[in-house]
Amino acid sequence: MKKVIATLITGLFAGAAFAQVTPATTPAAAHAETQQVKEAAKENTAAAKADAKEAKAVAKADAKEAKANAEAKKDMTEAKADAKAKKAKAHEKAASKKAEAKEDKQENLTTAPLTR
Repeated sequence: MKKVIATLITGLFAGAAFAQVTPATTPAAAHAETQQVKEAAKENTAAAKADAKEAKAVAKADAKEAKANAEAKKDMTEAKADAKAKKAKAHEKAASKKAEAKEDKQENLTTAPLTR
């Protein structure tokens, strides 16, 4: 957008400079004036290009940062899911060990001879 505005302003300056040139002026003066207008236009164009490059670099950096954040969130979600699965597995193992221990205890109580 800045480039378009800079180009329009440059065009206005160039148009104004050509509109001010009267046929009575000498070709050398008109040529010098045209050169000044062209140089001004080049400067404006260079500034517009620099602004466009800066905006593009900023947008690229923002996109890269957003992508990195998205990847980090994805990795974090996967890590949380893995941790949750490991916890569930550990609880399941612990529950089965407790059940086995309880069965063994019951078995020992029923099969052990009573001594008095």
